[in-house]
Amino acid sequence: MVGEPELPRRRRGCQPAPEPAGSWRCTVSKLDVRPSAATSGHCLAATLLIAAAACAQPVAPAPPPDEYMAAGDRAMEWTRRFVDLGPRPAGSDALDLQHQMMLDGLRQLSCAVEVDAFVAATPVGALPMRNVIARFGPLDSASVVVVSGHYDTLRRDGFVGANDGGSSAGLLMTLAERLESAEPPAVWVVFFDGEESTTVWRNQDHTYGSRRLAGRWFEDGTATRIRALINVDMIGDRDLELLYEGNSDAALRETAWEIAAELGYRQAFGYRTGYVDDDHIPFLRVGIPSLNLIDFDYGPANSYWHTSEDQLDKLDPRSFATTLHVVEAMVHKLLAAD
Repeated sequence: MVGEPELPRRRRGCQPAPEPAGSWRCTVSKLDVRPSAATSGHCLAATLLIAAAACAQPVAPAPPPDEYMAAGDRAMEWTRRFVDLGPRPAGSDALDLQHQMMLDGLRQLSCAVEVDAFVAATPVGALPMRNVIARFGPLDSASVVVVSGHYDTLRRDGFVGANDGGSSAGLLMTLAERLESAEPPAVWVVFFDGEESTTVWRNQDHTYGSRRLAGRWFEDGTATRIRALINVDMIGDRDLELLYEGNSDAALRETAWEIAAELGYRQAFGYRTGYVDDDHIPFLRVGIPSLNLIDFDYGPANSYWHTSEDQLDKLDPRSFATTLHVVEAMVHKLLAAD
């Protein structure tokens, strides 16, 4: 594993999130999510604010435009194809099949495709892993926006990860197809392998692919070209409410939430605050402004997360459409500012 600079220590805990004028409020209480016998193998360590009392009725969310609803259907179809392969932990035959399926789709596009293959030392032994990088636009651009997510699933019998692993990969494949016709400036779509822990989320048994790539980009100077990284995770939940994630770059987070409000998606971009250890953290460590878009309230009291309940019937194309619309608007705004 390539060495990484130390990330400045961040306070873990909850704090009130700023709310725009006219926004609705909830009374909240703190829930600290920690590893236990029931939740071993965590892919995320988070401290969350969970609603504890009734909220004033929010404004109904705007429906995504037809163009984005069609894209949401497409992302759902990609996710379905991946889920049909069954459990897909790092190093598995099923993930090999998904990897090839992704490459087959990406190589039909005009992007430059790189497979970043490596062998990770894990508590269950050495595992072959592969990040996939699809580069759109000028390869020598001095300003690049990266949109990323993981494509592996938790190492647990019967866990197919429709939302956790499937939805991020499905959205990224759809984004790549849309970038093909958009002729964008430099946008890189990155699929991380090995986000999930092989045993329990602690020490360095997690985020293998993102730590590998952040270290590489730091050492070869690529990190200085990255304008921003936007990571997506668990964004297919039919009751989408993205966390106001406290480890993320504050300016990027505000930009995303402002765009979401302008597009009518304030209900999906909430103000529940938590700090999540995810694939954006290694890039923050090397100085790349990074944002994590994650819905970490999946099912009642997050009860679908890392269980056999994480199935396609818990997802909604509208959630894919909403997230994709905001991500694309954000990419456009970031690159237009350069």
